[in-house]
Amino acid sequence: MDNRFANMFGLSEEESITTLDTPLDDLRDAPGNPRYVAASQLANCPSEQSVQALIRAIQNTNPELDNRIVRRKSVESLGRIKAAEAVPILRGCLSDEDCYTVENAVWSLGEIGADDPAILEEMAQLLEKPGQTYRVIIHQLARLDYKPAVQRIQTFVDNEDKTIASAAITSIARLTGDRAPLAQVVEFLQDSTVYTRRLAIQDLVDADHYEAIPAIAKSPVSVSFRLRGIRMLANAGFTSGKLTFKDDIEPWLDKAILDNPKDIELVHEYDQPPTLEFLISELYQTDFGRCYLAMQTLMADHRDGLTDVLMATYAEKACDDYGGHYVVMKLLGWLKHQSALDLIVNEGLKNPMPQFLKSQFAGALALGDLGQSDAIPHLKEALQSPVWMVKYASLMALEQLGDSEGLAIAAEDSDWLIQAKASQIKANSSTVASA
Repeated sequence: MDNRFANMFGLSEEESITTLDTPLDDLRDAPGNPRYVAASQLANCPSEQSVQALIRAIQNTNPELDNRIVRRKSVESLGRIKAAEAVPILRGCLSDEDCYTVENAVWSLGEIGADDPAILEEMAQLLEKPGQTYRVIIHQLARLDYKPAVQRIQTFVDNEDKTIASAAITSIARLTGDRAPLAQVVEFLQDSTVYTRRLAIQDLVDADHYEAIPAIAKSPVSVSFRLRGIRMLANAGFTSGKLTFKDDIEPWLDKAILDNPKDIELVHEYDQPPTLEFLISELYQTDFGRCYLAMQTLMADHRDGLTDVLMATYAEKACDDYGGHYVVMKLLGWLKHQSALDLIVNEGLKNPMPQFLKSQFAGALALGDLGQSDAIPHLKEALQSPVWMVKYASLMALEQLGDSEGLAIAAEDSDWLIQAKASQIKANSSTVASA
């Protein structure tokens, strides 16, 4: 389990319970919403006292916005700790006037695995109620295998909101076994809206649609979304024997983790030649499809002097912006900016901040691109990372640098995917040696 964010707020369980039980009027002068923070923290404390504190927070029906927000978070936290004893109060939240409380109640009941047909029917009836978060409801009905909801879900397959349509299509596939319509969800991976592209990946994962791995690898969204989707499908497909690492997983996983715009099907284009200043600003877009287009254009049209520009934008902004940080690490590697070795090692590969995770494996690959043997010890050390993407990228970089000792480390890794990559690298080396 990834616990990197387990105690972001620095509150103990006892402190969280005390804060959550504190009357709203007693916290008027406190910054932010301390009770919300407490409810969030209790998602990491699956004890009876935490469950009861969260239930008490839900029973507090003060209509003020700060309290409504706390109720929503308390409902969510009960789902995160899978508190089965909270099912009755969560069921009561299905009829709440606040649609966000309803949404979180549906989600939490799904997380807990509440399979009482009466509860499931109440959830299904929400599909006929205006103003609800239909995507979440549809997903949880499919997750809980409630087949009587199929006809009601069917009414959403042509919804103008493609994220809802995507959920409906994949949920019907899961409930009926008819997988042909999933081709439409694969098409959503190239939608002009980044939110639709991201959620289509999750829907295809939920449907175990292994055939979508190549399309996911090429979808213009952040590499984090693509790697998560490919990894989850790889786990399920490899375990079931439906996928092989060499033929079905490795080619697309490698392309995704290398993350070169030339391997991505871009959905944006420029209607006129962009300026260098504009392209640099595009590196900070939340729609990574725009970032990839800017990266590709910079490498094609502005290569001369680009390293100086990148170092300047790094100092000014990218050092604190995890998206821009990742992009700069990638570009410095592709440009083989040798004097950036220390920066890439210390601020990329060894960056300790969880929000800069992408920069860790981007740093590993950039070190491979630089081609300096001085990077080998750092990459071997990274093979001990708890994060599979960092280990996988480090292994690829070590192969690029001609190091074979890292294979022995990776071959003993507890992660089957790292073992498989090490074995394939070894097999490829043997084939080359015997040729």
